[in-house]
Amino acid sequence: MSLAPHAAKRLRPKSGLAGMVHLAGGPFRMGSDRHYPEEAPMRWAEVDGFWIDALPVTNRDFARFVRDTGWVTVAEQAPDAADYPGALPELLAPGSLVFQPTDGPVPLDDLRAWWRYTLGADWRRPLGPKSGLAGLWDHPVVHVAWADVTAFARWAGKDLPTEAEWEFAARGGLDGAEYAWGEAFLPDGRVMANTWRGRFPYESVKRGGAFRTTRVASFPPNDHGLYDMIGNVWEWTQDWWSATAETAASPCCAARNPRGGRMEESGDPGCPGGQIPRKVLKGGSHLCAPSYCRRYRPAARHAQPIETSSSHIGFRCVVRDPA
Repeated sequence: MSLAPHAAKRLRPKSGLAGMVHLAGGPFRMGSDRHYPEEAPMRWAEVDGFWIDALPVTNRDFARFVRDTGWVTVAEQAPDAADYPGALPELLAPGSLVFQPTDGPVPLDDLRAWWRYTLGADWRRPLGPKSGLAGLWDHPVVHVAWADVTAFARWAGKDLPTEAEWEFAARGGLDGAEYAWGEAFLPDGRVMANTWRGRFPYESVKRGGAFRTTRVASFPPNDHGLYDMIGNVWEWTQDWWSATAETAASPCCAARNPRGGRMEESGDPGCPGGQIPRKVLKGGSHLCAPSYCRRYRPAARHAQPIETSSSHIGFRCVVRDPA
């Protein structure tokens, strides 16, 4: 089924909305019954019109925000010991999670094999104290936690998308399609997004053996003219994590502007400090691989604690049409 009437309008941006695309909104099929259980069920949802950034927020964008406001990110502050019971004292220092490729095959059920809490890693120093942003100014900003992205959005006069808005935008009007560009992951062999290519988490067959982010807009946009909705970095959304969703079997009953779960129910009780609330991330990242994380699809979703940042999470903003 086509949703062509709800495709992006090529309008002159309003004042302050340069670099954004307007979507008229409408009904669409959200979620998937064919992949991970937290994506199910596929159901009808409807969103009102909104503007969305054509690109993820870049290091260049974030630097302007920091220069203007003096904002200090969560990764640049020491974690609160009360939030991380049992944590080693030496790890209760400013830092963030950084992906480290392994030397060879490892079991894929223990992400500690490739993630390191790296002291001194933050948005300016994405790999740690000896790194910097040379050559990365037009890459997505990373190492940003929930407080950081909401502060940026307020400064920019924008907001963060809901999960439904984000997924509507990512689908590009291709109702129910597997990917943001259609049904084939590599249409005619063409690479459509920055995802893992090679054997995860140790081998990259990309040019130069690259393991990390790419410059924004390095891959084709979707049919709404939006870049990097899939791959490169996961993106924060407003919704609190929930494994359940409102259901609607037909467009007539679509939930309008659906929202996620409740903050107090969004934590992971199975983890130490598990009551830290979690938000929904969308879009997958450069670390998503067919053998490990097939979340390079509009329907895919991931739970992220609001106080945790990493080298593969970024964001983009929206402005909603007046009610």
